[in-house]
Amino acid sequence: MRGFILRTLICALGLWLAARLLSGMHFDSDGTLLLAAVLLGLVNAVVRPVFVVLTLPITILTLGLFLWVVNAAMLGLVAWLLDGFSLDGFGTALVASLVVSVTGWVGSWWIGPRGRIEVMVIRGGGEPRVEKVVHGIREDRE
Repeated sequence: MRGFILRTLICALGLWLAARLLSGMHFDSDGTLLLAAVLLGLVNAVVRPVFVVLTLPITILTLGLFLWVVNAAMLGLVAWLLDGFSLDGFGTALVASLVVSVTGWVGSWWIGPRGRIEVMVIRGGGEPRVEKVVHGIREDRE
């Protein structure tokens, strides 16, 4: 559950950044922004895999760049489904999907596969170790 909440907050941060950077992307309220992040997560989990499989030939021909279009389409679908969230055009959706993707990518550096925050610590003379702090308990891994 913690991982879902962290990923949703990172997605919301990406959506917020995109709305600040792009004049064609609008949210009516902060609640709409959070709801859009949750809905985008659900759409990416349920609808996006179907689109990826259906567009596999063109994705291969474009060396994977068509996935950017699929991401923009998923963002457009969320805007279409959710009142209070609007995109002025597909170009706005393309740039916004890039901002959200980069934000999620950077955020995933700090969130491990189990949804816990991980920090790499390099101490003098030794190999890098990943230390996780979960509920105040430190776990070390090689």
